[in-house]
Amino acid sequence: MTIIEKYGWNENWQEKVETNGVPGRVVLEHKNLYRVVTDHGEWLSSLSGKYRHSHAKSEFPSVGDWVVIEQMPGEEKGIIHQVLPRISSFSRKAAGETSDIQTIAVNVDYAFLVMSLNHDFNVRRLERYLLATWDSGANPVIVLTKKDQCDDIEPYLKEVESVAFGIPVHTVSSVTLEGISDLQNILAGSRTGALLGSSGVGKSSLINALAGTELMAVQEIREDDSKGRHTTTHREMVLLPSGGLLIDTPGMREFQLGDYSEGVESGFTDVETLADACRFRDCAHGNEPGCAIREALETGELEPERFRSYVKLKRELAHMERKSDLAAQKAERSKWKQITKDSRKRPVKKR
Repeated sequence: MTIIEKYGWNENWQEKVETNGVPGRVVLEHKNLYRVVTDHGEWLSSLSGKYRHSHAKSEFPSVGDWVVIEQMPGEEKGIIHQVLPRISSFSRKAAGETSDIQTIAVNVDYAFLVMSLNHDFNVRRLERYLLATWDSGANPVIVLTKKDQCDDIEPYLKEVESVAFGIPVHTVSSVTLEGISDLQNILAGSRTGALLGSSGVGKSSLINALAGTELMAVQEIREDDSKGRHTTTHREMVLLPSGGLLIDTPGMREFQLGDYSEGVESGFTDVETLADACRFRDCAHGNEPGCAIREALETGELEPERFRSYVKLKRELAHMERKSDLAAQKAERSKWKQITKDSRKRPVKKR
């Protein structure tokens, strides 16, 4: 097996190559430079000027991307000429008022949604992660860490199962190694997983347990609220000795939504099914007669917290859609304003 085959390279990726060069996978991203693994070693690479100016920022390489690069003569450096089409892309809305989308990890087979069995546990945040995962194209796997510190895991499992229908749930301990082999088996065969969760949930400890060695630095969390500092400050892919790859990501306590309308349908199938059963198609789920949502809330079939979360997420998505439309309109106006401005500067040819 070649080096890049260990990183997941196969005939399907080879068929997507459109330019001459050396194929490789991005394992580390830092500002405008990328660490790329190839069959000839790891090359520090940058984008070609042509690619940079002809592609949107969302199409720039991210950790997990397969790229085609040209080696710089006599150096272990490369120039990226092509980014192969992605099979999955996990993203979130960038922090702040912008409507830009920040890419977290790409070409991921499994998204490990990590929460710890302590104060960090938050089922509403899990709903957001699930929403983004369904939309990304990756398969979600819920990982509950620090099992060795939890006396009773059943209440946590019941909460997870109330929002994660049919999704695998693994309880693990990086100290006793309980459940670690199950995660290793999921990644067998050079599959790629990404660890997603808040600071302090034990992502770095989990990678060390899966690798069987200290690959990542680990920091202690605060005992009073179980919050941790950002041990991981960048996205990085590691190759596990047992086979398989893991992308570690910085902790994300804030997780703003992007355009995940399809994810809502997948993540809230119970609520969507009830809404479809309402007598009126435009039911606001208030005082309308024949409202299946209101009836489910009264009987206890639907938990009020879950419905409030559903409504909140739908409002956020609607807000994001309006902002995106406004941004698109503004960009279009600016483009035509510049075209008009440039046309006025051009000298008129005399006949």
